[in-house]
Amino acid sequence: MARNYSTGEAKRLLRTYRDLEAKLNRLDDAAQRCRAEIDSAASAIAEGESMELLADIPVEELNRDKKGIRVKMLRDAGFCTVADILKASSYQLSSINGISPEGAVTIKNAAQELAAQAADGAKIRLSADDKNPRSTALVTALGKYKKMKPAIDCAEDFRSSYGSALADAAVAIKPATGGIRWLFASSDKKNAADSACDTMSRILTDENISQINAALDSLNRFGYTSSKDAWDDFTRDSISYVNILEETEPGMVGSGDGVYGLPEELAGSVADVELDLTGLNCTLRRYQEWGVKYAVAQRRILLGDEMGLGKTVQAIAVMVHLRNKGATHFAVVCPASVLTNWCREIAKHSDLPVVRVHGSGKEAALYGWLREGGVAVTTYETTAVFDIEENYRLTMLTVDEAHYIKNPSAQRTGNVKKLCARAERLLFMTGTALENRVGEMATLINILNTDVYKEISPMLSLSAAPKFREAVAPVYYRRKREDVLTELPELVESLEWCDLMSKEKEIYKESVREQNFMAMRRVSWNVDDLSDSSKAQRLLEIVQDAREEERKVLIFSFFLDTVAKIAAMLGDSCMEPITGSVSPSRRQEIIDEFDKAPAGSSLVAQIQSGGTGLNIQSASVVILCEPQIKPSIENQAISRAYRMGQARSVLVYRLLCDDTIDERIMNILEEKQGEFDAFADESKAAEDTLELDKAAIEGMMQAEQKALE
Repeated sequence: MARNYSTGEAKRLLRTYRDLEAKLNRLDDAAQRCRAEIDSAASAIAEGESMELLADIPVEELNRDKKGIRVKMLRDAGFCTVADILKASSYQLSSINGISPEGAVTIKNAAQELAAQAADGAKIRLSADDKNPRSTALVTALGKYKKMKPAIDCAEDFRSSYGSALADAAVAIKPATGGIRWLFASSDKKNAADSACDTMSRILTDENISQINAALDSLNRFGYTSSKDAWDDFTRDSISYVNILEETEPGMVGSGDGVYGLPEELAGSVADVELDLTGLNCTLRRYQEWGVKYAVAQRRILLGDEMGLGKTVQAIAVMVHLRNKGATHFAVVCPASVLTNWCREIAKHSDLPVVRVHGSGKEAALYGWLREGGVAVTTYETTAVFDIEENYRLTMLTVDEAHYIKNPSAQRTGNVKKLCARAERLLFMTGTALENRVGEMATLINILNTDVYKEISPMLSLSAAPKFREAVAPVYYRRKREDVLTELPELVESLEWCDLMSKEKEIYKESVREQNFMAMRRVSWNVDDLSDSSKAQRLLEIVQDAREEERKVLIFSFFLDTVAKIAAMLGDSCMEPITGSVSPSRRQEIIDEFDKAPAGSSLVAQIQSGGTGLNIQSASVVILCEPQIKPSIENQAISRAYRMGQARSVLVYRLLCDDTIDERIMNILEEKQGEFDAFADESKAAEDTLELDKAAIEGMMQAEQKALE
């Protein structure tokens, strides 16, 4: 048969393939070496943590399974903990009177079993405030891998696409590389060789070879990654580091649950979703990507992830994926306080066009969106103007803080439900746990999926039961922070008790005599001059410490006059305060300015205005000027800083005055918290009950008056 390729051409293709294969192997070897560095550094951290844990476990634990170990002799010889046993050699143990060499081996094995169990459960938590040798080794290895990753991904993509076809072609092409081989080859082998030449010629293009060469060149340029560079990069982009750690060391980050609690069959359909996130300008965590797949697969869902887990960016990613599949029209309904934040987040994290349907030009904006497409962002109140044709269909409606439509008779509920009827997909979002508010959950699920609603209706009283959770899984999905963000740096909370000075003490006594609860709550802040305020002096000390540690500070108070006084006291180092009178758009501008401000800067806000809907990871110190009568308000405020992407430990300071209403509020809330520790989740039901009611407040005021008398 006639040859389509000359011997020289076949030899050239084979040489090109072998040269390319050698380059790919070099990239693979570099990736394996770097992964080995990460594994070694991560294992060292796990071993160190397990040794610290085992140092607190008494040696008697070795005999838990009645192995017959003579633990008294070990303790008498100075081996008091499991860690002591691990540090000792078998020879040292067998030297103890009454312990044989065989017994020493049994003791060591038992200790190593406990050590392995401790190491298996170890979770890695990286913080820029804890740059010890072990964490530095891991961050440096992760930083090196991050630099290498584009080259590694290039090689892996090439192998995935063409590796098998090229390997087969390299075998089949051999008859075409020599005249004698070709002469004696069968017709089938000649056809196969010709086909192999076609395959190699098609794949080994200048473009593909250039990509691999560029990847190899970039790898050669990386060189050494210094620990300082790695820590600086980690502080800027901790999410990428955690993603690499999760990829290379599964189980050391998060709960280790690869499907995040979904039933097996449902998890399978979610896993089959292939996302196209071209145009998404941020890095998703693995649990976030899984949430996006869940929303795509299930079409009409309620995403109930806890605060700080990034529900907004998951919603944006779903819209980007659907846009890449041809969709054009999306809408977001949210509270007015976060309208600007939604617009900015969409513009920041994607290339989706954003249309703000709110304010004086809302009708024109609405018709522009209907005509041109994009993401219409509006408020619950403004949904009243969404008078669009009944047969019109938008691709997806996202409803943020979906519990706002819990009341079926409310006008905004009716308006939102009309929009829902015109949406092919629904994404309801809430950070409020609904397991203990099943009435609200059922209302929302009825809008999303009537079949699921009918299934769960008979068992609403069993919302914590596995059968109920499995029944709602196709619609309701919630991940908790401790399950997926185990890598978050430490949250350190401190009660800062202050002694009243003479002037503030007199003012406080007068407030008690007048039974003025709000004035009592402003204890220490309602002096004319903050130099007479014990809380103000402690706040200044904390701010100064934060400045020296190059931290930024968030300061929250319920009271407008307290906010104004603190802002004036801090002067130029303090941003414009965020209060209820500051528009949502200006709030976001202040946050942006704060992010760019130098270390040591402060931002003071009314806790009702600055404690929700804003992301302020650049701050790592939170000061609460007085205890709140509802703990969830404090938790939301802290979550502004203690959330995904935080690279430093977060320090929370509660300023309290001794022998005042502060102490009584804290005591009552602690008692109430103990009563509700049985709740499986930080449910809204528990939070509402924890709030101080009128009777509790009157009781505290009477107790304060009695103490004064």
